[in-house]
Amino acid sequence: MSDAETITVPHLGTSTIGYKLGKAYDASLPTLVMVNSFSTSVELYRPQFADDELTATANLLALEPYGHGRTRATYEQFTYWDSAIANLQALDALGIREAFVLGTSQGGWIAARMALLAPRTVKGIIPLGTSMDYESERSRDLGCWDGIAFCTPAIDALAGSVGDDWAVPVELVDAVLAEGFGEDVPPEERTFWHGTHQRNYTGDAGRQRLRISSVNLRDRDGLHGRLDGVRCPVLWMQGTADPVYSVANAEDEIKRFVTSPDAELRVVDGGRHFLSATHPDDVNPAAVRFIERWK
Repeated sequence: MSDAETITVPHLGTSTIGYKLGKAYDASLPTLVMVNSFSTSVELYRPQFADDELTATANLLALEPYGHGRTRATYEQFTYWDSAIANLQALDALGIREAFVLGTSQGGWIAARMALLAPRTVKGIIPLGTSMDYESERSRDLGCWDGIAFCTPAIDALAGSVGDDWAVPVELVDAVLAEGFGEDVPPEERTFWHGTHQRNYTGDAGRQRLRISSVNLRDRDGLHGRLDGVRCPVLWMQGTADPVYSVANAEDEIKRFVTSPDAELRVVDGGRHFLSATHPDDVNPAAVRFIERWK
């Protein structure tokens, strides 16, 4: 079962937000919020919660976006902006006034949205394996995937109502794992995520959450015109073996954080799309140094 707890926030007609704290909150430490990738949950950050140096440096708080894990809302419809707002409200509810935000894949653009919405709260962002664009021709020309082609068949397949005994097909899970971990997904990792997905996405409500999450991924708005509103430091880490978003795209987009006091791109050789899970030995020390520099 998931280690996530829930906390209530007022957004979207009242929501419960799935979260996990690595240990008892220590007000003397900075906080690192971690926002998971598409269809995953707080369990994506097992390598971070297990890292002694990182947990000694900051309170680790994983927050599950709408459509993911144990997060639920009164309203059926949601966007990445809604997840950013709900995350900020969760910080308020937990009594946390400031935080750094690390986000993997879709978590990266939720982190950027949090920084745009609450510049006094967000001290810095660490986007991992991500893009600040919509699923555009520009991004495909720079070597990024075709997210429209990837998402549309799943969106269509998830369009009809299902019974209480439905669970997400493992074929859909495997498609996500191949993009996130590469073709050679470790067997124990595949088994873990098969079980986690099939617990998180069950019945008609689970189908609907997964479908809207897929719509958000395919149809999201880009942030290029807003990135000058990110006024905090940025450490973007991008893997060279990421099949979804390219280093060339990251090289272009890091330059768009024109008002950030420091915007650095760090390329991880052989790094996969779910960089926090596949390359924690690169991500975790970099996060420690970033937090120590800017806290």
